[in-house]
Amino acid sequence: MNTAEKLDIPGNESLVEGYCWIVVNPDLLGGQAAIRGTRISVKHILECLAGGVSFKEITEEYGVPAESIPEAMKYAASIVGVPRRVAT
Repeated sequence: MNTAEKLDIPGNESLVEGYCWIVVNPDLLGGQAAIRGTRISVKHILECLAGGVSFKEITEEYGVPAESIPEAMKYAASIVGVPRRVAT
């Protein structure tokens, strides 16, 4: 049994390595990273947090597990930490 089966990952969703709640599905949200079992993107979680929405409000409004929110933040931080080339 693979990791996706253990965590009940449907169809084309792929669990992002090193994360329990972050998945990518090319057929969902244009392939954006999302919270497993939802149609809520990591980007949307971050936008809510940046707008002052609390963890509790996010979990109640969007039905995402509370433990998925810090993981979304960790995932985003890992993406931001990747060096980018600056056009010259």
